[in-house]
Amino acid sequence: MNSVLHSEIFEQPQIAQNLLQLESVRIAAIAAALRARDPRYVLIAARGTSDNAARYAQYVFGIHNRLTTALAAPSIYSRFNATPRMDGALTIGVSQSGQSPDIVQVLIEARRQGAPTVAVTNDESSPLAQAAEFVIPLHAGAERSIAATKTYTAQLTALALLSAHLATDDKRLAALHTLPEALQRTLDAEEQAQTAATALRGASRCVVLGRGFQYATAFELALKIKELSYLLAEPYSTADFAHGPIAMIESDFPVLLIAAGATLRDETDELRRSLLRHGARLIVLGDEHNPPQDGEIAVPITAGLPEWLSPIAAILPGQLLAFHLAHARGFDPDLPRTIRKVTLTR
Repeated sequence: MNSVLHSEIFEQPQIAQNLLQLESVRIAAIAAALRARDPRYVLIAARGTSDNAARYAQYVFGIHNRLTTALAAPSIYSRFNATPRMDGALTIGVSQSGQSPDIVQVLIEARRQGAPTVAVTNDESSPLAQAAEFVIPLHAGAERSIAATKTYTAQLTALALLSAHLATDDKRLAALHTLPEALQRTLDAEEQAQTAATALRGASRCVVLGRGFQYATAFELALKIKELSYLLAEPYSTADFAHGPIAMIESDFPVLLIAAGATLRDETDELRRSLLRHGARLIVLGDEHNPPQDGEIAVPITAGLPEWLSPIAAILPGQLLAFHLAHARGFDPDLPRTIRKVTLTR
């Protein structure tokens, strides 16, 4: 298929492999230096797709490193010229390009206050990398497509690797090295993703649901659908959705649900049954813990990954769904209207 975006989706297993091979030693050294500084919490500055990577980090660092993780509001620093106290904060800037001035400003202020700073970026020479004390390059190569795909999964992989090294967790580090093969297997779901895209072709709106580690996946999948096919896609935590927005559901209302891992299986199954009772057109991106049910359109996520790594795999069939949905609705996913590759917010 002659598409830059499509080819970059399929580069992701190799990029994960490259990142793990090239950056494990450096990230282990960064983690050792950070442990010596004993950060009390994590503050992450990001925008767009990178902000969704930060949502993933909230769960990884919170669950595995016992570090409360917050998302920065960069305009506090760049537009309101305020300087919140950042003592005790491990401050991480996540950005594909490393160019956005407001993200850079957060790291500049953190470093001025003596807080440890890490840049996670695809450009080691970028302003973000120059502002940070430590840099984790993504090794994703030039991302030519406007919609980010391979840099997103590289960001998740880098953050997962940093978390595992911070905890000196050999079991999790070993699990990370199974990731490239799992990503390759997940790409076999393209046919099911295309079927799901066809089912969404005539929709005017949908919701995308996920919870826990998959909260980030819900936001990133919704973003890709909006960017590529201009379909209004609203992301929610399944818990938040049950607190009111579920009232929107009526016959044939499209719902995409990311269901991976055993932790939330009972709750997720109950929601699936409720959605089907109310007539929702339900598309489930599910793994072996969340098998297909009657009445659903199923898109498989590869088996075998631990729950904390499943978002890195789960987004791949989501990216393929968004790609095929753009085609089904008559749009070119390589040339989404209005948006640019690099957006310089200040």
